[in-house]
Amino acid sequence: MPEFSQNNLTLLTNRLRQIDRSDLPGLDVQLNMAPVLRKHEIRGVGEGRDPVISSVLILLYPDANNEINTVMMQRPTYDGVHSGQISFPGGRYEETDESLAHTAIRETHEEIGISSHKIEIINRLTDLYIPPSNYIVSPFIGLLKETPVFKPDEKEVERLLTIPLQSFLGEDSIQQVPIRLSNGQTFHTPCYLVNGDVIWGATAMIMAEFIAIVKKFLPAK
Repeated sequence: MPEFSQNNLTLLTNRLRQIDRSDLPGLDVQLNMAPVLRKHEIRGVGEGRDPVISSVLILLYPDANNEINTVMMQRPTYDGVHSGQISFPGGRYEETDESLAHTAIRETHEEIGISSHKIEIINRLTDLYIPPSNYIVSPFIGLLKETPVFKPDEKEVERLLTIPLQSFLGEDSIQQVPIRLSNGQTFHTPCYLVNGDVIWGATAMIMAEFIAIVKKFLPAK
């Protein structure tokens, strides 16, 4: 199993920079973590629905124990399809954004307080369509070379989750769990179960592609 220590943060990010988008694992790997009832819609990439363009950031950084971490956030409870869910920082593209990468960095700054100039974008993963909210999300990988001091926005963030990448590699990290939606519908879906937190849906799908890449390019222990 790979070691996710600061000693190989440079190695990992250099390997991630080298990946051509044509070589990404892509939708097939993302769909491994998708609810069965959503797979057909996801493959349809929002055709005919004029989906909202957006982006998110997988932020890599060393923590105080010199492990490579990423950060996610739990959304507040509200009257919407993603109420209370765990996600990467990110949001919709605005006309004032220079690019989708800029969107991801801007939203990360607004939601969790990381200075935009400290984040280096090192690559982009496969775009993903999210049927319930009619969004197309472009996931970016970002690098922060220091342990961050987070300043979460109280309106946007209920709780921050700082997670070592190693947590996504354990044999028991992927589970099948029942999910109850705000409309009362219940279904089983694959998820990452990390420290008791259920990470599912688009966030799990994006993470699945990222972890597949990491396993391929990081030397084994």
